[in-house]
Formats: sequence, C-alpha cells, structure tokens
Amino acid sequence: MTPLQEQEFLGFTGPEEGPGLDRAARLRADPAAQAALWADPAARCIGFVAGDVLMAPEGSAPDPVTGLGLWSVPTAGQETVPRLFLGLIGAAPVFALDLPAAAAPAAAERADLRWMLPRLCPRASELAATARGLFVWHRFHGFCPACGGATRITHAGWQRDCPGCGRVQFPRTDPVVIMRIIRDDQVLLARSPGWPEGLHSCPAGFMEPGETPAAAVRREVFEETGIRVGAVRFLAAQPWPFPASLMLGCAGEAEPGAITLDPTELEAALWVGRSRLAAVLAGRDPDIRPPRPGTVARWMLRDWLARPAD
Repeated sequence: MTPLQEQEFLGFTGPEEGPGLDRAARLRADPAAQAALWADPAARCIGFVAGDVLMAPEGSAPDPVTGLGLWSVPTAGQETVPRLFLGLIGAAPVFALDLPAAAAPAAAERADLRWMLPRLCPRASELAATARGLFVWHRFHGFCPACGGATRITHAGWQRDCPGCGRVQFPRTDPVVIMRIIRDDQVLLARSPGWPEGLHSCPAGFMEPGETPAAAVRREVFEETGIRVGAVRFLAAQPWPFPASLMLGCAGEAEPGAITLDPTELEAALWVGRSRLAAVLAGRDPDIRPPRPGTVARWMLRDWLARPAD
C-alpha cells in the first residue's frame, strides 16, 4: 500500500464504501430479467445529456443506492428514455438514461464529468464512468465496420449486433500510460497545447499494438521530451471515459539528459522539486496549475510528496 491510503480518483471503490457495482453480466441477455429489474421499486436511474453528467444539487444527501453526487431517481416515469443496465448495488438495479436536453430535470445540474469528480463518492464515480463510456461508444458505433450496415443495441446496452453480417461489437477501452517520472528528487511535469491556461500534468500517451506498459512509458517520454527512462513500475489505474481510455499510472526513473520537446505533442515540460510541487498542488504557484482533483495524475503527485525524500 502506498503512503496515501485512499485512492481518491474516478472509478476506485474501497471497502469502506459498502457494496460496489456488480455488473451482473448474467442478466444482460435475459429480457424477462431486465423487465423485472426495471420494475423493481428499489431500482435507480442516473442520467446523461449529450455526454454531460446530471448531478444532484450541491449539498444534497447521498442517494442510498448510487451514493453521493449523482442525480438519481426511481425508474417510474422513465420508460420512454433510452437506457443501459449498469448492474446491481447490493440488490438494487441501477440504470443509466441518455436524456434529450429538453427532458433534463430542472433540479439536476448538467456538467462535464471531468470537473465533477471531487463531488462524487467512489461508488458514484464508477457508475458515472461506466455509463459515460457506454453512451459514447454507442454514439460512434452505429454501423458495422465489416459490412457498413446499421447495428442494433442488445444485451441491455453492452453489445451491438449487425443483422446484415452477424458481426458482434463490444465496448472498447483504449489503454493509456500516464507517468510519474522522477530524477534527483524532482518530478517531470508537462503541458499539452490547448489545455486550460497554466494546467500541467504527468506525461501520458496511448499504448501501441505489441507494447507492454513499461515499453510505452519509455517510448512516450522519449518521443515527447527526449528523456530516457530506466526502471518502470505500475502504481494504479483509472477509467477515463473521455472517450474510452484506461489510464495506467506508472512510476519511472529518468536517466541523465536534457529535455527536448516535441512541439506537436507538448507546449512545455519541466522538472519540479518537492517544495514547488507542494505549492502547485496547494494552488499557490503563479505559473503552474495542477491536474484536476479526482484524477490519477494528481493522486500520483500527492503520493510522491507523501513519500520521504531519497
């Protein structure tokens, strides 16, 4: 266990949260079971509008099923809205709704999930990540990649079938390495073009076919910054449904050498020592904004600060 006992980021559910999400794949292809789950008085719905999450008003009490933060209501009255079956929390079924903007409830707050992570408990964050990832996948996979025919949703939202050629598609996840690179008690921070003003984070990049996570760490860091990386170890993972990533948080040890930016990938990269990083994470640095709260990047940096200096 790392010095930070709580993994405070999207998609992690600790034992203190009570029952986690049972995805109940055994029930997805059973129409009778799905009808019974929808009719269950304990069933709950969470909602999205065009990729935005619907949040409960700030300060609201946690929903007994879905936890803290999400707009969550019984299934009654939601029969005509496209839905996905997310699974069971204890014995309670949980569904996700893809609502048109006009149908969004006035009591709910429509927001970008990336900025809402600090308001979600771990259980709610897993539900939100699962639902958003599925809805985005459906939006971009309406046609068969083999024959071009229109596909249809099956298995309670977890599959798309092509009636024309029989091809079956499943939700995809794209692995991404995100790296805490250390040298001489400094950590490497980077900034991509187009990010919010001042925002810096750990370097990151998509894995390529045939790569291990460690190989992807070394390749990405060298391609983007010219820094070679030696030893690499895994730290933690985070679902990141923007649109379909799985962030694989790794720690790497940098070898000697100067930073040489790839300007098509990065706008800036620099080494930051402990005292400055503490100021960055506290919001006191005039030039650097830290990664968003609730992200594995921010957790990895806080974890490093919590460790004694070598």
